Amino acid sequence: MDKIVYRLVYNRKNRLNKKGQALVQVEAYLKNRKKYFSTHVYLRPEQWDEQKEMVRRHPNGHFLNKWLHDYMARIEEMELELNRQGKPASLDSVMQTFRQERDRQSFLVFYEQELKETGLKESSLRNHRSTLALLKAFRNDILFTELTFELLCAFERFLHLKGYHANTIAKHMKHLKRYINQAINKEYLSAQQYAFRKYKIKTVEYRHTHLTPDELNRLESLRQNGTYVRYRKTLDAFLFCCYAGVRYSDFVRLGPSNLVRMRKETWLVYRTVKTGVEVHLPLDLLFEGKAIGILNAYRKNTEDFFQLKNNSNINKELKRIAQAAGLEKHISFHTARHTNATLLIYNGVNITTVQKLLGHKSVKTTQVYASIMDRTIVQDLKLHRMKSR
Repeated sequence: MDKIVYRLVYNRKNRLNKKGQALVQVEAYLKNRKKYFSTHVYLRPEQWDEQKEMVRRHPNGHFLNKWLHDYMARIEEMELELNRQGKPASLDSVMQTFRQERDRQSFLVFYEQELKETGLKESSLRNHRSTLALLKAFRNDILFTELTFELLCAFERFLHLKGYHANTIAKHMKHLKRYINQAINKEYLSAQQYAFRKYKIKTVEYRHTHLTPDELNRLESLRQNGTYVRYRKTLDAFLFCCYAGVRYSDFVRLGPSNLVRMRKETWLVYRTVKTGVEVHLPLDLLFEGKAIGILNAYRKNTEDFFQLKNNSNINKELKRIAQAAGLEKHISFHTARHTNATLLIYNGVNITTVQKLLGHKSVKTTQVYASIMDRTIVQDLKLHRMKSR
């Protein structure tokens, strides 16, 4: 039986990445065929000795050389194990065994498998997938043995450099924590390897941005004047949600069937994606029925009204709309929902009624808008006192 020949090769594709580095691979040769195993080690050309097949002029050269040769030896052990089991040790069988072994050691593969088996709602599932995508952008692969406090700190720095807000980073770290806990529960990791024992997830107090009645009037005037036609539907959708308090994720799922006529009134009836709560909104009674006026402009094709670009592009358009209206605030599509809740409470609507209109499961979630309104009232009174002096 022929023996597979292994060697370390560098920059096989003769191409450097953006950092001026190339990959070290293990080449397996048998009967004029070759297979390549990635070591995930990248080096600059001057850091590799082609003749000796080893790292040179690298601050961690000694460690890397030992690791690379141990890695190659592990692949060779897989070939010997197949032979001991009486199985033909071909390049394909060794590669398959290698991949199975890698998958058992890979936290990212575990995370991906857990996503397939989870019972999360689609909206939550998208959030958890986004964390996995960021982990893959951070590192090609993460082994269970690499889940350390240092790795968590490095991932946090990576997200900071990407420009993510502190609370967004906290959300991704919470997702990561969830799957590390599941790995411990399923005995892929020991409790002693729990990286979050030392690491603290950091958040900052978040203040909801809402529009004042005057700011809302400016956007309404922009619409009535017929200016900024290019982003007319985005503006209409945003104002509609200011009057109805609908999230972006719910708005884009709406259609004509969600508009129900009851007792000569138009109601918007839908089930929220986030909480699964069924919401009934009497559009005629909210904000003087202004939402109905917007819908009437799209009565020939109501389906099209609820079809928007992705949230990121919509928010870019809203930034331009806000500038055209002379607003100094940074607004997003979700500002419409905050505006709806805040102005309803401002106008004296009972907080439990606002809770039902927003589809909150708990009134505690709605109470944040009452505290926002308290701060607004204090600011208004202080401003009034200054003007009266």
